Order: sequence, then structure tokens, then C-alpha cells
Amino acid sequence: MQTTQRLRLSLPSKGRLQEEALRFLNAAGLAILKPNPRQYEAQLPALPELNVIFQRPGDIVVSVREGSMDFGLVGLDTLEEKRGPNGKIITLHEALGFGHCALMLAVPESWSQVADLATLKEYGVALKRPLRVATKFPTLTERFLTQHAIPHSLIAAEGTLETAPTIGYADLIADLVSSGQTLRDNRLRALPDALIQKSQAALIANRNALQTNPQALEMARRLLEYIEAHLRAQENLLVIANLRGANPQALAEKLFGQTSLGGLQGPTISPIITRDSNADWHSITIVVRRDRLPQAIGELRSIGGSGIVVSPVNYIFEEEPPRYTAMLADLKSTPLP
Repeated sequence: MQTTQRLRLSLPSKGRLQEEALRFLNAAGLAILKPNPRQYEAQLPALPELNVIFQRPGDIVVSVREGSMDFGLVGLDTLEEKRGPNGKIITLHEALGFGHCALMLAVPESWSQVADLATLKEYGVALKRPLRVATKFPTLTERFLTQHAIPHSLIAAEGTLETAPTIGYADLIADLVSSGQTLRDNRLRALPDALIQKSQAALIANRNALQTNPQALEMARRLLEYIEAHLRAQENLLVIANLRGANPQALAEKLFGQTSLGGLQGPTISPIITRDSNADWHSITIVVRRDRLPQAIGELRSIGGSGIVVSPVNYIFEEEPPRYTAMLADLKSTPLP
């Protein structure tokens, strides 16, 4: 009797990205159960068919690319560095909203004459030798420097890059920058036009698994459904208000006459049973974009709204996650080799 191989999701094994990934998945209803913090396996009770494995970010990309992992959560910086040219990885969601950073070129503060890429190139010409660039991202850095015709030699580094120019084994570095404080502490500065790769956390999958395994395809849909419903909810709030009026349709027209009160498809309008039988009150329920809340409150008041209650939203599910639809189109356009 043949047993079905369980699907596998790889998550970062340590550091800030792991902490943020676990927090994000928990908020999205995909809490990870890891009985022993030293173990590299865990369960995902909401999706029991999916095993969770913890790996280093670079290993996550390689494992998904080679098919030993079906899904992975990793930063775009590591994904683009390690994904390879063969198209074996498909990006299911490129903007999970955490793990923000950027791969950038940074030069010593003492290089006052170097303000941008153009002056960096001039400085390299004046040195009469290729600029020595220390980095943990040789593929992305090589591509960027070659595109900008900057003569260079790459120096692979595994430890702390920021000390490389001070010690003298590199002239500048290409490294991940978030707040920039570490660069400043080491008397370095990022060049404003030397952005190599913007990054945040992304969900990836093995293309072959999705094209050949119906269970993997269904799991991709379920993962995206949870994630997109959570992310969409983060952008919105639930607003409930009381509004006087005998006719729900007339009340709806009042709401549609405003710019922020349309809801998802429209408002939910329900009668309110009051002690005063002659008072015609209705309860209005709408979903409002978080950044439009002040305007929505003002508009509700302008049409007679009162008793306004605002609540957070945990999930907003659509008929089908948009990125799942995009994934199906991508898979259809790229047949199996």
C-alpha cells in the first residue's frame, strides 16, 4: 500500500525573521505548534496535512527550488539571490508586510567625494583598480555592479560586513539595511541610488509540486486564503452606527452619496427595536478602510449617524484569493518541462 507523502512548509530557523514569521502566521490563524524550541520540526494545527520544518533562509530557497520542500517563507533578498534561472520556484505572495529591509551599497563616511553611483565609479577609476566589495549576496551584487559598469571584485564574507572597510580587506560593502543605525555606528553610509534589492517576507512554492500534485495546489489555495484574508482585514475596520429613517433603501442612498461609506458590496441595514414605537431607527454596518476612518466618521455624522462603534476585523475572505487566481494563470502559461 502506497502512502501519501505529507506536504512541507519551511520557515526561518532563527532571528528576527523567524520571530516575525511566527507572529504573522499566528495572527493569520496559522499558529505553529513547536513543543521543543530546539527541534526543527513543528505542526500547524489549522492545516494538519502540512509539516513545518525550520531552516536557514538560504536553505529554504534551495530546498523549495530542488523540491524537497513544497512551500517556504523567506525574504525577497534571499529568494532573488538563490532562486536560480530555471523557474522552479513560483512566488505565491511577494508582500507579506514584515521583514522589510533593502540590499544596498554602503561606503565609508570618509569618502566625502562619493555621493552616488556616478561619483563611486569616478572614485574607482581614480584608484586605478577594481573596487573591492564585500557581500553575502554575490549574485545580486555582481548583477547590479555590472549593469552600472562599475569595475569591481567581489569578496565573499560570512561574518560582520560592516568592519570590512575599517579592517581594510574591502573598500565598500553590499549589505542589508533596515534602519541604517548599524551602518552609522560603523561610520558607513548607504548611497541613495545604490538600491540593489528591496525586500520583505514572501511565500514561495515549488512549481513542479503545484503542477503535478493536486494536494499541493489545494494547500497553496488554503495558505493564500488565510494570508490574504488576514492582510485585507488589517487594512479595514468594521463600523456600526445608528441612523434614523423608515426606508432602508433611502438610507442606503444616503450612504452611497458619501465617498467612504460604500462598504465591500454595500451596507448592511437592520431595524432597531426601540422603546419608542414611533422612532424609526436602523443599524448600519459597513467595512471602512483604516486610512479613511476619520472621513467616514465625519460623513456618518453629516447624514445623522450616531452611536458609532468601530471594531477591528480579523479576516475578510473573498470568493477566491486574487493571488491564487494569478498563480493558476502562471502555472498554465508555464508547462512542465
